[in-house]
Amino acid sequence: MTTTRPSRGRRRAPSRIERAAGKAAALQKPRVILAGLLLLALTSVLLLDGYLRAEVGGDQRVRTGAGTSKVPDDILDGGPILTFRGGRATTVSVPDKTIALTFDDGPNPTWTPEILEILEKYDVPATFFLVGSMVSRYPDIVKDMVAQGNEVGIHTFTHVDLSYQSDARVEREMEQTQLALAGAAGITTTLFRAPYSSKTDAIDNYSWPVYQRLGEDGYTSVFVDTDSDDWKRPGVSNIIKWATPEDGKGASVLFHDAGGERSQTIAALPTYIEKMKAAGYTFTTISGVTQAQDAAARETSGQEAGTLPGGETGGAGADGADGGADGADGADGGADGRLQAAHREATGLTLYEGKALVAAVTVAEWTVPTLSVGLAVVGVAVMGRFGMMLILARRHHRKRNRGRFSWGPDVTRPVSVIVPAYNEKECIANTLASLARSTHPIEIIIVDDGSTDGTSEISREAAEALGMTNVRVIRQENAGKPAALNNGVRKAGCDIVVMMDGDTVFEPDTVRRLVQPFADPKVGAVAGNAKVGNRDTIIGAWQHIEYVMGFNLDRRMYDLLRCMPTIPGAIGAFRRDAVLEVGGMSEDTLAEDTDITIAMHRAGWNVVYQEHARAWTEAPGSLRQLWSQRYRWSYGTMQALWKHRKSLTDKGPSGRFGRVGMPLVVLFQIVTPVFAPLIDVFTAYSMIFIDFKAALLAWLAVLCVQLVCAAYAFRLDGEKYRYLLMMPLQQLAYRQMMYLVLIHSCVTALTGGRLRWQKLKRTGEVGTPAGVS
Repeated sequence: MTTTRPSRGRRRAPSRIERAAGKAAALQKPRVILAGLLLLALTSVLLLDGYLRAEVGGDQRVRTGAGTSKVPDDILDGGPILTFRGGRATTVSVPDKTIALTFDDGPNPTWTPEILEILEKYDVPATFFLVGSMVSRYPDIVKDMVAQGNEVGIHTFTHVDLSYQSDARVEREMEQTQLALAGAAGITTTLFRAPYSSKTDAIDNYSWPVYQRLGEDGYTSVFVDTDSDDWKRPGVSNIIKWATPEDGKGASVLFHDAGGERSQTIAALPTYIEKMKAAGYTFTTISGVTQAQDAAARETSGQEAGTLPGGETGGAGADGADGGADGADGADGGADGRLQAAHREATGLTLYEGKALVAAVTVAEWTVPTLSVGLAVVGVAVMGRFGMMLILARRHHRKRNRGRFSWGPDVTRPVSVIVPAYNEKECIANTLASLARSTHPIEIIIVDDGSTDGTSEISREAAEALGMTNVRVIRQENAGKPAALNNGVRKAGCDIVVMMDGDTVFEPDTVRRLVQPFADPKVGAVAGNAKVGNRDTIIGAWQHIEYVMGFNLDRRMYDLLRCMPTIPGAIGAFRRDAVLEVGGMSEDTLAEDTDITIAMHRAGWNVVYQEHARAWTEAPGSLRQLWSQRYRWSYGTMQALWKHRKSLTDKGPSGRFGRVGMPLVVLFQIVTPVFAPLIDVFTAYSMIFIDFKAALLAWLAVLCVQLVCAAYAFRLDGEKYRYLLMMPLQQLAYRQMMYLVLIHSCVTALTGGRLRWQKLKRTGEVGTPAGVS
């Protein structure tokens, strides 16, 4: 079975290299999957980072003013430590002259290490209620915190008011924080403090069921009875004053090591510790308080040492424990290598899942800022490209269209028009009919590359019907488009050859306009203006916008910079000797048009753009065909750039493409489009999770810039503006598809794959230019 591959705007038979490439076709599906996985990974990393920062799934609601009728009075009036040993709710108070120093909202990379230094200096233990997302971001701080002998508790993963959350969300908040602790310090904990909680008398009918469920899972809920209010930044003296218990009573004292600027806390803490020690106070952890109560209870009840009430209670949520696994020594255990009483050693799946979570967060922490920088670079590059295109396209238009501009004496000698054709029965008659109206003398060479649909016979019949005596039909065995073009170049009788596709039609003066630049002896090749003929469908309109705005504005820019990267296969002209000089059309790449163009530059020839020489071509009519075509274009372009990478070191005029064109093509046609999806991903993310209005306005602003560029391009090409109504939809669908095509091509290139060519279905609907203009 014969396979085909289309060039830009046409299809043709496969070459030897292409047939060999077909053997790797089975690898394309995995590469598509890999490209999709890369995009999924990017989205996942972004969502993870947003979740850590409470942008995704965040809930800022805080309940106030709820009733307490369902909460037992002895709980409302009890101490700051709430346990559910034996299924019974009990509160524990801190003994007189004792302070359980607690810190909320950390860890923080700036303030927490300073607090740990102060605690170590004064040999004071503390209990830190940690936010899981912060634990996963700063695991080393938590590891140091535990190793120093401090105790840790859960302050949820995203710092939400659990009274508003579902049972599943509550469980997830706890489990994720446990995993973060396991990954950071190799432990889990049985202590919990709810965000936005205060004293036990603030427990309401909505939060009480939450504490009950967590109690059933073995958690001890910790409240405060003395609040420093340091988060208000009231001044060092007030922080010390408000954190001091009344009349020598014991207290669970609240400070913060994160959640804002904590310099006043840092300044107040040493003085506070010295003041309380001077007043006869001792410092302990929450577990130290509960263990002291247990010891007192044993003495009172006559229990033997080592048997702790409720020591076997505790559910899966806290890794199976509440009570003193290490006895009374647990409160000081961290300093001599033993676990705090509230801590459990993380083992098995919990430990590995925790380490995986911390590793994933580390990746996100590095990736997202890097992507943000990349986004800024891409944004600047995209806007810079628009600006450059507008400025240089305007300059190009004014230069080429002013009255005194001339390429030189009119080129009037005959030229050879080469039409490589493979199974072009739907289109070839229209192509010949358009050439029959040419206002410039031409000979037409149709090279039938092994067609099986009667293309040769149809060509001869059409030429005869049109009374054309300047048509030659040459048949060859199927060898591919480069071979067909080279055959035509060798058989050409003129020193200028025009190459077009078998599904393309020319306007009457296209050839005449196309060859005029050859009046300049330095010009070796000319790119024409390819237009989409079948533009009345959505896909056709999208491609029409792309051709006018992208391809033709780009060509004006590259022409002025003298580094044109591609002469379109649908319409291009060459000096015959120059083509032969560079070895003809090469089969080394799948983009022979880009390959020959760069080769012409490297041979020292100028390559220019003739905007008034227009050709009408039939663009792919389905998304699948469009993907297939653009996939090959982008991959072939990469091949051509790699083949001619040594142009970067070429000297003199022949090195201009390497010095100017190559970097621009790589930046604007590969690097920027590959990373451009970041703009869309971040925009969608911002719309959903951050600020919909601001993100939408930013997207509309970029769209307006693109509309301005497109409108100017349409003006230069004399096109109707009504097609620009399709541009917003093009930005939402078509542009993303083109990005995915390029990413797919990059994956193929990086994995060493090759492509097979597929025949694009043609309808022959592009007839005369007048019918599509």
